[in-house]
Amino acid sequence: MVEKLIDWRNYHEDPLFLLNFPQKEMLLPHHFDELGDAVRKDDRERIKSIVRDIHFSMNPHPAGQLKYNVPTIDGVKLKGIQHKYHETVLVFPKRGQTCHAYCTFCFRWPQFTGYSELKMGLSDIKVLLEYLKCHPEVTDILFTGGDPLVIKTKGLEEFILPVIESELPGLQNIRIGTRVLTYWPNRFLTDDDSAELLHLFRRIVRSGKHLAIMAHFNHPRELETEEVQEAIARIRETGAEIRTQSPVLRNINDDPDIWVQMWHRQVELGCIPYYMFIVRDTGAQHYFGIPLVEAFEIFRDAYRRVSGLARTVRGPSMSATPGKVMITGTPEIYGEKVISLTMIQARNPEWVLRPFFANYDEDALWIDDLSPAFGKDYFFFEDPDIEFEYFIKRLIR
Repeated sequence: MVEKLIDWRNYHEDPLFLLNFPQKEMLLPHHFDELGDAVRKDDRERIKSIVRDIHFSMNPHPAGQLKYNVPTIDGVKLKGIQHKYHETVLVFPKRGQTCHAYCTFCFRWPQFTGYSELKMGLSDIKVLLEYLKCHPEVTDILFTGGDPLVIKTKGLEEFILPVIESELPGLQNIRIGTRVLTYWPNRFLTDDDSAELLHLFRRIVRSGKHLAIMAHFNHPRELETEEVQEAIARIRETGAEIRTQSPVLRNINDDPDIWVQMWHRQVELGCIPYYMFIVRDTGAQHYFGIPLVEAFEIFRDAYRRVSGLARTVRGPSMSATPGKVMITGTPEIYGEKVISLTMIQARNPEWVLRPFFANYDEDALWIDDLSPAFGKDYFFFEDPDIEFEYFIKRLIR
């Protein structure tokens, strides 16, 4: 679909081109120079070594996801499962750890590097079912990747049908995170198992489970092809809903007008705007990242220009170690300008919607760049007397 998405007459500045084709500036200058020297000398082993060093310097698994999120059963880590939030489990089907396109900003880039120690993937559905039976608090399963919809329908059925047919006490919602609507909407139109995939969606809905397709759209142009519009209509006919999300990206969509267009179009097509994210502290954050204060202004300017039907969107939000931290404003309190924040999701449910404040900083890109306001030594979730042990113990059977 890229031939329809990219303006090839002006491809150097085209946002969809930048989303798909790596640029020199996406590497830090010293990394580019070191790698360039090895390439010029045709030193293959050194090239491999430098590339590996660059990858491991880019914070491949941010937000403590390997340290805190991976649950265990009988002391064995479940490497294809993550359980960060009380009610939601993430599942990485092993066959779905590739994608229809490798977006240059993707924070899941470790899944595509070829390093087995960085990858997550689950092949045995029985392990998931055993874990879920021990955790009745789980209401949501999110199949993610990579992209689960690269898997043929028969393979998806092997994962999803046992879940909806098992008597899991708390399970209410099935989510599927995907980029397929942008890059291969024909997955729902002309693939040899398109009808079977839509039938699987209907089976999920008829089972009494809510099905949400978590669609990633980064630019309004992704919504303009006839194929994507028809694919959206067919998905909605199954009873599934489509929720949309994207980070706010320098060089791609760092303009409130773009977000207004995108949210308007999504609502027109029957989708639900869901999240505006902050670029995570991994990969080419230096190229795509936008300061938190600027991101909030982009969000606020766009949000105030759409109707209530698009104000389902939340953001700008950082998926950080303690939880999803949302910037809610830059007020002046007792004569001191600060950044106000709250968590819309958290490792500890007691932290949700608890407001806190950081010193005003126009350059901060991530929560780690912020310092507590009003002379405090640490944010409440950094209290040295508080550990994640309450959470970790809950994940261990």
